[in-house]
This record gives sequence, C-alpha cells and structure tokens, in this order.
Amino acid sequence: MKRVLLMIVAPIVCTFTSGAHASPRTWVEGRNYVLLNPVQPTHVPAGKVEVLEVFSYSCPYCNRFQPVIEELERNLPSNAQMAFLPASFSAAEDMPMFQRAFFAAQTLGVASQAHQAIFDAVWKTGELAVVDPATNRLKSALPTIEDAARCYARITGIKPEDFLRAARSFAVEVKMRSADAQIIAMQVPGTPCLVVNGKYRIELDTLSSTDDVIGIVRFLVSKESQR
Repeated sequence: MKRVLLMIVAPIVCTFTSGAHASPRTWVEGRNYVLLNPVQPTHVPAGKVEVLEVFSYSCPYCNRFQPVIEELERNLPSNAQMAFLPASFSAAEDMPMFQRAFFAAQTLGVASQAHQAIFDAVWKTGELAVVDPATNRLKSALPTIEDAARCYARITGIKPEDFLRAARSFAVEVKMRSADAQIIAMQVPGTPCLVVNGKYRIELDTLSSTDDVIGIVRFLVSKESQR
C-alpha cells in the first residue's frame, strides 16, 4: 500500500469550529476537492447521492471528527445518504480488527446502531482502547475480535458466537478486500476522509469549520444531482 495511506490528515479537521455566520465559499476543483478517475462504486440505494466517510474506530482524528459527521448528517439534502467504509491500513492501531468488526456488524444489521458506542468503547470507557492512558502510547496487546464480539453483545444483544461467526465468514473477507481496494483506488491520504458519490474526494485540510464541511458536501451533492 502506498506510503501516502499511512499519513494522518492534518489536525485541523479535529478542531473544526462552528461558523454559523461564515460567508459562503467558492469550492475549487484540484484544491478543495479532487475528481476521482475511475469513479468508484457507491454503497447506497439507487437514486441517492452517497456521502462516504473512510474512517476507523481506532483513529483518534475520526473520533474527534464525529460531531462534524453528526452535524453533516443532519444537514444533508434529502437525496443524499451517509455511508461508512472502514480502513485497515494501520495494523499498529488495530485498524484491520475494527474493519472486520464493522463488516460483521453490518452483516448482522447492527452497524448503525452501534456506531457511536464503538467509538465510545475505544475512546471513552476504554473497553476497546488501543492507547494506554498511563503512557499515551499504543498498547502492546490490542483488542481482539473476541473483545469486539463481547462489546457488540453488550451494545446490541447480538450473541458473541454469532458475531464471531459473521466476522470469520467468507462474506466479510470479501468486504474487507473490496474496501482495501476501493480505498487505494480513491487515493485516500488518511482517516477521516470524505468522498461524494465515488467521484469527489474532499481535501479536508483545506477546510476550517464545520460549516465548510457541510458547504462543500452540499455543493458536490448538488453538482451530482444536476447530472
């Protein structure tokens, strides 16, 4: 995998502020967003414009970006829909395990229900923590898929054995390989990353507020809706 995929997007995305009175901005292709070629498949129903976040539960920037994502979801046009694609490119941060867990939860129909709770289990309660709070360093013994199964059981009621069966299934293996291939094809520089309709990758480090994120997403959704 290319070195660029090991980069973390600039911390500016983690400190977005609300700019309710900010002036509208002009969004520039090649600076604020990149046109992807080839266009990537989407994961939403036909007729919907996809707003995709490439993320990982073990990414601290994704955790801090969650309030922005929640605000974005509340402000999406009616013809747009959020989707989530877990990345796996940092084994040191346990990303492959969390990718597998997400797809297992998705297969069982509980991924959306558990989404915020899994972030909390990693970054608030420590149930699935990847960082040792005493040293602020990555743990030597990272959470396992069995740990994730117990966590999802607590959150959703799915039996751990059913979760593990899904996590180790061929269908989940296929989803993981497909996700990795799509993330490479989209030239994702790090997590979090937003892609609109498999066509436009947003350059988050050129934005400075939640309003900017909402503004550029709505602009690109409108651009796609006119096609």
